[in-house]
Amino acid sequence: MLYDVIDSPIRDLLLIGDGEALHGVWMLDRPFGGRDGWTRDAAALRPVAEQLEQYFAGERTGFDVPLAFDRGTPFQHDVWRALTEIPYGETISYGELARRIGRPDRARAVGAANGQNPIPVIVPCHRVIGADGSLTGFGGGLDRKRILLALESGQLSLA
Repeated sequence: MLYDVIDSPIRDLLLIGDGEALHGVWMLDRPFGGRDGWTRDAAALRPVAEQLEQYFAGERTGFDVPLAFDRGTPFQHDVWRALTEIPYGETISYGELARRIGRPDRARAVGAANGQNPIPVIVPCHRVIGADGSLTGFGGGLDRKRILLALESGQLSLA
């Protein structure tokens, strides 16, 4: 696996890929020194880094990098693909996301799958909120979720 660490307004982001597709984005709270068998390769992940920089600058509303969901169940993959269809600046509930994937009785399972999203920000799990409009769970923490939603709603400029 190839990786790089980039600075962002929501702290450092660890980008993980294979030279062809992005496999993960991890929000770091401490320095990352790599893993056995991984190689730091900023050039290979530069297209992802550039798109994230544009997103945080308010210049990009969608991503067009190849994604690889190499872990997870078919149900999780359905949820993650459906997340990519939530428009920039919009939010939906877990129940609505469950309906969109044809599983209206699985809102809680959708929430669990959302929490396991390996490519946050690019696969916008932050756009899913509680049925009452409340901000609920986010693997990167609710402070980061607030920042991402504020950026997308135009209430915050990070440029």
